[in-house]
Amino acid sequence: MRRTGGELVPGDVLVVEEGDRICADGRLVDGALSVDLSALNGESVPASRSADAEVVAGPLLEAREMVFSGTVCTAGEGRAVVTRTGMHTEIGRIAALSQRGRGEPSPLERQVRRATWVIAAVAVAAGAAFLPIGVVAGLGWAAAISFAIGLIVANVPEGLLPTITLALAVGVRELARVGAVVKRLSAVETLGSTAVICTDKTGTLTENRMRVSRIWLYGSELDAAAARGDGRARELATAAARCTTARVAGDGAPHDTGDPMELALLRFADQLAVPVHAAERDAERTFLYAFDSRLKRMSTVDGARVHTKGAVESVLPLCDRVVGPGGHSVALSAEVRAQLQAAVDRYAAAGLRVLSVAYGFVGAGRTPERDHAEAGLTLLGLLALADPLRDGVAEAVGGAHRAGIRIHVISGDYGPTAAEIARQAGIGGGRVVTGTELEAMSETELDRLLAGDEEIVFARSTPEGKLRICEALRAAGKVVAMTGDGVNDAPALRHADIGVAMGRSGTDVAREAATMVLTDDNFATIVKAVHAGRRVYDNVRKFVLYIFAHAVPEVVPFLIFALSGGAIPLPLTVLQILAIDLGTETLPALALGREPAEPGLMRRPPRSPRSGVIDRRLLLRAWGLLGVTSAALVMAGFFWSLWRAGWQPGAATGPGSALHGAYREATTMTFAGIVACQLGTAFAARTDRASLRSIGVFTNRLLLGGIAFELVFAAAVIYLPPLQALFGTAALGPAHLAFLAPFPLLVWGVDELYRRRARQRTS
Repeated sequence: MRRTGGELVPGDVLVVEEGDRICADGRLVDGALSVDLSALNGESVPASRSADAEVVAGPLLEAREMVFSGTVCTAGEGRAVVTRTGMHTEIGRIAALSQRGRGEPSPLERQVRRATWVIAAVAVAAGAAFLPIGVVAGLGWAAAISFAIGLIVANVPEGLLPTITLALAVGVRELARVGAVVKRLSAVETLGSTAVICTDKTGTLTENRMRVSRIWLYGSELDAAAARGDGRARELATAAARCTTARVAGDGAPHDTGDPMELALLRFADQLAVPVHAAERDAERTFLYAFDSRLKRMSTVDGARVHTKGAVESVLPLCDRVVGPGGHSVALSAEVRAQLQAAVDRYAAAGLRVLSVAYGFVGAGRTPERDHAEAGLTLLGLLALADPLRDGVAEAVGGAHRAGIRIHVISGDYGPTAAEIARQAGIGGGRVVTGTELEAMSETELDRLLAGDEEIVFARSTPEGKLRICEALRAAGKVVAMTGDGVNDAPALRHADIGVAMGRSGTDVAREAATMVLTDDNFATIVKAVHAGRRVYDNVRKFVLYIFAHAVPEVVPFLIFALSGGAIPLPLTVLQILAIDLGTETLPALALGREPAEPGLMRRPPRSPRSGVIDRRLLLRAWGLLGVTSAALVMAGFFWSLWRAGWQPGAATGPGSALHGAYREATTMTFAGIVACQLGTAFAARTDRASLRSIGVFTNRLLLGGIAFELVFAAAVIYLPPLQALFGTAALGPAHLAFLAPFPLLVWGVDELYRRRARQRTS
């Protein structure tokens, strides 16, 4: 480059050579190049660009004479006149698309905000309603206001928001361990709502690494893995590797450089134990006939031997002989040509790229014209190359389907190639929609296309097309996860509910626009992330259930006190409520946020984004079942403790009275009863429908640790004199503890019966 990217202006001339990163859009005026356009169009195979290419109608990216900013020259040399720079380039246009629209809150953020307002309204309404009730019941205004505040404290789950935050943070950490870096906490839960995954092909479903898959030799076909012991296969691999300019990492280069197909040929030669080292290859090379996009072939002269590789239709007419089974060349008859064509058709149908390799001879010390050097060649065979499916992708696709998630493939690649990879992965029913067809569709037609259950392969997609697909799916109420790695993917990544960028092959622009970055570029990691998101959502509901269940036994004592007009002393103090909400409750709630996934988690259909974390079923279970059961047990403990001391309704229990000690024991029984019921609620909340036995009692060790802390903390409040004075508690004797012992089992047992009936109804 004669100038840096920041100094270029339209009209300047760029000198582009192999390995250069192009920093402006331009039109070739001399030479021919192979250019890696994957950052713009998503294709793994470099595109040919030539100064004398014919101008044809179509998308600008397919113009054969144009080069673009942000792409890399993988082979050739040329000169181009700069046409656009900066934000006026194709990459700048795509960046402008990414700035459209504003970020929206996630489903969890909306639901928590709604739940917060609901809880606040209920708490304030309950406190306000208590004031006149308390005054009518005979309390003074000061006492009524004090206890109204206590009622509000009892209704507000102080640990809810920090517990949700910590649960999401734990989910982020666990996703990072499996290769998914999440940039926003609430995105973890959004993943669990995912109903549609729109995935790229290259590098996500596939390895983004060309590999020799099959070889054709006259008289035989071999898998690449079985070719090591075949002499003709080794000769074929050597000739193909010599006819390259690429360099693999460690062979004179810090990283892989050059055409991905040539890198595959070098690795294949090394796999067959006939490695071709770049330094030796270049030293022995006499002449190079660079790849020509019109001729579709490349040749090198190494001493007196010519090596040629290229498209079958380009190389085959130059050959008059073929290497036979014994290693001797035979005439290239019509029968052999028919076998060749049949093999090419089979490989093309399988989505493989076919390369033919031949050799010839020139006189020593001569560098003839290309036409003479490439005449009278002998065909060595065919190489079929593929960008293979990643390990585990097919299983991950099956897991996504079982979870009710649809998968669309949106690729810049050719339709048949993308469709074949999708078929191998288990995606779609064969429907392919090209970029041109998508552009011709109206919004209504696109909505109708996406409304069905069919999975579609969108080929030759453009940034605008990808964005249209994303917005159409979201308008239909679907939570969309969109993958991408190139600059062309950035607009859709930004507008999707979950934008998923590739960490290895992705561009900085894509990673900046995305919500989640895959460090291993693997589709299977997305399905793992969906599993983690569903688990986090379930666990949020579990500790919400756990926290809400204790509101009832905390509120009921105040209601009994108020409705009795003070004839029944207050069973629980405000400080004791705070000791429960901020002391005994917190660690078990946090431990429920680490609960293992329930059986069948990924066999459920996707959750509607409109369904809240707090719904009617959760409230019925928390308040109507666990809460009422706990309140009944807690109040039974309170009254039992008073009555065994001889208390009667209306009897004085204040300081200095004969029953004051019994009253402190009774309030302590209320406090300890709520703690005991928390133990049963904690085990009940571990599952939504499954039985505790199916998941194991001891599988959540953090919960066991949280319960141990809860018991120690409660014991300290009850038995340590300084804390007794602070919280108004009294030491409980063996009879009290025996009365409390069945509480956890009773609470858990009631919920276990409820869940059993729910399972029976479902089955």
